[in-house]
Amino acid sequence: MTVKVALTIAGSDSGGGAGIQADLKTFQELEVFGTSALTAVTAQNTQGVHGVYPVAKEGVVAQVRAVLDDFDVKACKTGMLFSAEIITAIATVLKEYPPIPLVIDPVMIAKGGQSLLQQEAIQALKDHLIPLATIVTPNIPEAEVLTGMKIVTDEEIQQAAQIIIGLGAKAVVMKGGHRNDVLEAKDYYVDCEGQSFTLTTPWIHTKDTHGTGCTFAAALTGFLAKGCSLPDAVAESKQFIQVAIENGLRIGSGHGPTNHWAYSKLKQEMN
Repeated sequence: MTVKVALTIAGSDSGGGAGIQADLKTFQELEVFGTSALTAVTAQNTQGVHGVYPVAKEGVVAQVRAVLDDFDVKACKTGMLFSAEIITAIATVLKEYPPIPLVIDPVMIAKGGQSLLQQEAIQALKDHLIPLATIVTPNIPEAEVLTGMKIVTDEEIQQAAQIIIGLGAKAVVMKGGHRNDVLEAKDYYVDCEGQSFTLTTPWIHTKDTHGTGCTFAAALTGFLAKGCSLPDAVAESKQFIQVAIENGLRIGSGHGPTNHWAYSKLKQEMN
């Protein structure tokens, strides 16, 4: 078996439910070897973010180069990038290497409401990194920031997705987990070639959703690293995060983490 390698460029979550920790756990469950470049260290638990300590851009770039110079990375994802300076540096260094599938999870706000992206970084994300994206995975609030529009209806979700495609991304999956006017969790996919579909799963009433965005994007990265097509990777990642939420761990006193091993356990039971 040839081992596939994936890279995550993101922040550290000391609580283990999101960020680098969630990404590496997800890669491991998909039998993909995970490498990482830390953009920031956070003091964080299920109750919120208590401190953010960014890594110098030179340190971020050095980590990315160290991985790409040595490993045959098959897919890469970005998560919490914190600043315009870090975003621009990452975009610059990625252009130095042959293109690989790039999943951008535009992490902006933590579950507790704390900002994880500086305001001036949003334009850098749009100008420098999204044009390199294979796929962008915003939730509704993130998509509103990226597009400058209010998103409530299905039509507005589709319109916002097209705006993000217009920024240069090859594809977008608009995650519907922040909607409160629907009985199902609906994610809308569209790519620059016009293919589109909606993935619908039952709504799960739980407060334990910490790290869902990171985990979904990491699963997507893992499936791309394994050679899945983009639509198939999105569909399988939807299943990964659905069972992770359904089988919550019920740990911590705030927004608890999802269950990163639920998907592989389900697959074992099916076999």
